[in-house]
Amino acid sequence: MIKLDRRLLLNFDWTLFILVLIISGIGLLNIYSAGFSLTDLRQTPFYVKQLQWILIGIVGMAFAFFIDYRFFGRHAYILYGISIILLLAVFAAGYETKGAQRWIFIGGFTLQPSELVKLTIILALARYFDRHQFDRGYHLTELFIPFLIVLVPFLFILRQPDLGTGLILLILFLSIVFYVGLDWKSLLIAAAGGLILIPIGWYFLRDYQRERILTFFSPERDPLGSGYHIIQSMIAVGSGGIFGKGFLKGSQTQLKFLPEQQTDFVFSVFAEEWGFLGGIVLLVMFFFLILWGLKIMTHSKDYLGALIALGITMLIFWEVFINIGMVLGILPVVGIPLPFLSYGGSSMVVLMTAVGLLMNISVRRFILQSS
Repeated sequence: MIKLDRRLLLNFDWTLFILVLIISGIGLLNIYSAGFSLTDLRQTPFYVKQLQWILIGIVGMAFAFFIDYRFFGRHAYILYGISIILLLAVFAAGYETKGAQRWIFIGGFTLQPSELVKLTIILALARYFDRHQFDRGYHLTELFIPFLIVLVPFLFILRQPDLGTGLILLILFLSIVFYVGLDWKSLLIAAAGGLILIPIGWYFLRDYQRERILTFFSPERDPLGSGYHIIQSMIAVGSGGIFGKGFLKGSQTQLKFLPEQQTDFVFSVFAEEWGFLGGIVLLVMFFFLILWGLKIMTHSKDYLGALIALGITMLIFWEVFINIGMVLGILPVVGIPLPFLSYGGSSMVVLMTAVGLLMNISVRRFILQSS
């Protein structure tokens, strides 16, 4: 299973590794600032826990790097099944926070299984499409099994409730389907079906989820309630100006006007302190990271590796896009973390492990080429 080959280290993807460490380091400083307060000098130790999760994530990254990614492909359905079992365990033994039951305790650690599902979904879909390839585009009937692979955890996650993660699973599915190819007639039927399902989906949303969507169109309708997050976030981002207020000097952040500032709205903290220019620099780093992931995909020596690389890259892309979109008030607030910056152990460890897989695919092309 584990074969140590010096070519793994000789062809190590230092660019990807260093870029992820830099973004995570920026996130660590940002979380330190988010926990700092002008009114309470007792530092909230979010940054200490985040550092621990980064270190654990690097271990996960090494694990995913040294084991041939084809091993994960062969056992993708088993890993997927384990993640589904963990999702079910949330309903039996999970604990509730702020009206959502999403976490379980395992070995002294808090785990959010829905974060793990994001990665196992990618592996399961990659295995399926690798084993079921067609020269033509897929018909809708041929997508029943991969859709079922996504639908099962989607329904469980929606029940927690966690609309944001559920949407990420659907978007990942669509991203991979567009890559593998869809028959144009099936594409038209799917698009029409999606439009029909929108009002049906509205019926199944919970009251607070509907309120978030309505608030997106008009935050001022409830400025002290559902619209408070968006309004305070936009104030924080706008107050940063071009150059920002400086590290630990953001008034919205330090005076705690900004809710969830270490998790979903961590970019607001960054934008207030480092301004428009700082935000652009961070976005450029994310853009380069996504381009690098797509480069790894195109240079993969097999279809399985290309599909896994695509899925991981699209996961990072969509989470960055949706998180910053909701911070800026151009997308509804759905609770999506900003990769490598938002506080959270499960997200950090899973993303670091996913990056390890990306580096695995990147370096194996040299080994597979010469084997």
